[in-house]
Amino acid sequence: MATVIIYTTAWCPYCIRAKQLLDNKQVTYSEVNVSEADARAKMTELTGGRTVPQLVINDQATGGCDELYALERSGELDKLLAQ
Repeated sequence: MATVIIYTTAWCPYCIRAKQLLDNKQVTYSEVNVSEADARAKMTELTGGRTVPQLVINDQATGGCDELYALERSGELDKLLAQ
């Protein structure tokens, strides 16, 4: 089973959309709220991204919501999650 981390904020519609896709696929993930101390800096260091959501699947930064849906459309998301 894949390890999935999603960096979010509570008010971000793209974060909600990304989590909905993961929930619909019944993916277990860890959510990190970047509003908490030093979480955004850690996210940026790990993923290179400054906006939320940022996803990390199996220690690989995979981008944000748009990239997640692109992976889903191409069939690559299921491959990443199967690892």
